[in-house]
Amino acid sequence: MCGAELHSLPEGVQRVAQALQQSGHAHMPVMLSDAARTAQEAADGLGVQLGQIAKSVIFRRKEDGVAVLVVTSGDRRVDEKKVSALVGKVGRADADFVKSQTGFSIGGVSPLAHLNPPVTLLDAQLWRFDEVWAAAGHPHGVFRLTPDDLLRLTGAPQADVVEAAA
Repeated sequence: MCGAELHSLPEGVQRVAQALQQSGHAHMPVMLSDAARTAQEAADGLGVQLGQIAKSVIFRRKEDGVAVLVVTSGDRRVDEKKVSALVGKVGRADADFVKSQTGFSIGGVSPLAHLNPPVTLLDAQLWRFDEVWAAAGHPHGVFRLTPDDLLRLTGAPQADVVEAAA
C-alpha cells in the first residue's frame, strides 16, 4: 500500500495499516467479503485452522480500570484466573469499554494500534503455528503475521493464559 489505498479502508483498519507500515511489517490488512467477528468465522473465511486465529480478548483491570488485552489462539479459552494472577484482578469488559479504550468494536479488535495502550499478554499457544491471522480493526479486516511478529509488534510477554485443553 502506498497510502492512497488506505483512505478507502475503514478508520480502524487505516490505523492498523499505518502501524504495520511504520513497523516495516510485510503483510498489510486484507478485507474479507464476509464478516469475521468470531475466530471460527475468520478461520472459515481464510481457510486456516481455528488455532491460527490470534483473537483479541479485552478485560478491565478492577484496581484501576485499565484495559487488559489477551491475544490468544482461536481454539483456546482465556483463563481469567491466570490473567488476574499476572496483571491483577480482571473482569469482563463491555462493548462500550472496549470501543472507548481500543477504538475498535468487538469482533474487530486488533492486537495493535489501540487508542489507549493496554496491558497486553500473548498466549504461548500461538507458537504452535508458523503463521497466524489477527483482526485488523474491523470485523472484515485481518492481517497475516507470525507469533514472533506479534511479539515484536506488541512488545508483550508470552504467557500461559488459557484453560487446559480438553
